[in-house]
Amino acid sequence: MNDPNNSFLLDAAWKALPAELESELDQILRYWEKFAVDTNHEGFYGRIDQENIVHKQAPRGSVLNARILWTFSAAYNQFHHPVYLELASRAYQYLRAYLTDPDFGGLYWSVDWQGRMHEPYKQVYAQAFGIYGMSEYFRASQNPEALEQALLLYGLIEQYSRDPVNGGYIDAFSRDWTFLQDKRLSSKDENAAKTMNTHLHLVEAYANLYAVYPSVKLRQDIQGLLQIFNEKIIHKQTHHLGLFFSENWKMDDRVISYGHDIEAGWLLQSCAEAIADADLVHLAKKNAIRITGAAMEGLDEDGALWYEFNQETRKRITEKHWWPQAEALVGFCNAWQLTQNNRYKNALLKNWHFIRNYILDNSGKEWHWGIDQNKNKMPGQDKVGIWKCPYHNSRACMELIKRLKTI
Repeated sequence: MNDPNNSFLLDAAWKALPAELESELDQILRYWEKFAVDTNHEGFYGRIDQENIVHKQAPRGSVLNARILWTFSAAYNQFHHPVYLELASRAYQYLRAYLTDPDFGGLYWSVDWQGRMHEPYKQVYAQAFGIYGMSEYFRASQNPEALEQALLLYGLIEQYSRDPVNGGYIDAFSRDWTFLQDKRLSSKDENAAKTMNTHLHLVEAYANLYAVYPSVKLRQDIQGLLQIFNEKIIHKQTHHLGLFFSENWKMDDRVISYGHDIEAGWLLQSCAEAIADADLVHLAKKNAIRITGAAMEGLDEDGALWYEFNQETRKRITEKHWWPQAEALVGFCNAWQLTQNNRYKNALLKNWHFIRNYILDNSGKEWHWGIDQNKNKMPGQDKVGIWKCPYHNSRACMELIKRLKTI
């Protein structure tokens, strides 16, 4: 892999890739089984730092637990190992017992380590991941309550978040689904009424729900979300995704997120395919190539995606976080499958080479958060946390294993 132009090395790397991905997926899932389960209480720890030290009293987020639920449910659906279903059930039970609001419905943002309400506001992003995880768990377990809970979340989103005037969905609400002044997912985000990130994971969640509950209305809602991406979110000239929007869809496009670009390219296509809308699939495939090409503006010579670019200051954040690399694997594979252009195949292999050298913890302890511009491990980050989860990297492995089997 040192010489990306050496076809013999590239062919050998391509042939070795499926087995390497299966091995890495096994390592990821074993880590969460071995280290993240709170054996003294219920559920999973809220934080394990990059030195693998457990912070037992860290808050526990709904997004983390919903992503754990999806991961082990999806792994069970693909590989049928009983332990995966056991861990998915553990995550589901914790979401239901502690993170579900019994009074107003929906998922809290977080609870404390003892399961007491901590941050009770309702991020639509978190509700989307609840749908995503519960619908996948229903497929794995056939537990009717899981489907019922996914549909309840879907109903709450449609009731409170949907904007009947301008289209799309408002990002966040207070506990009782009334107005919330600060709608940000994190401190680095803009306080915007609508965001690309929430809409991306809403359409992802709705498409997953549609696979087990193919209602006419849900199909129409997915079509509407895909049209919003086509008309409002994907920049017509650059093909990057706008990140933040006003209620009437005024775009704030100062920041480019290369990871979200590469993720959206393949994921929007997958959602269009889930509802078998031929026109939207055709457009999504075109957009997948355009968006992937735009994301590749953020590729470094080492094969990794930089984090962000600020168009206003012309400054690039040269950190390389774990999740854009995971999404790049799928994005490049998807673009290669659509075009058979070896540019994408080679980009995939080079990105995997980077991941193996710099992102994997070779002691079998999950992926590092990322590296800085000097290729040093970023300090003060997590292996498990509100945002650090098994969703991006395990999904990339599972997605590629499925795709490569058909090639």
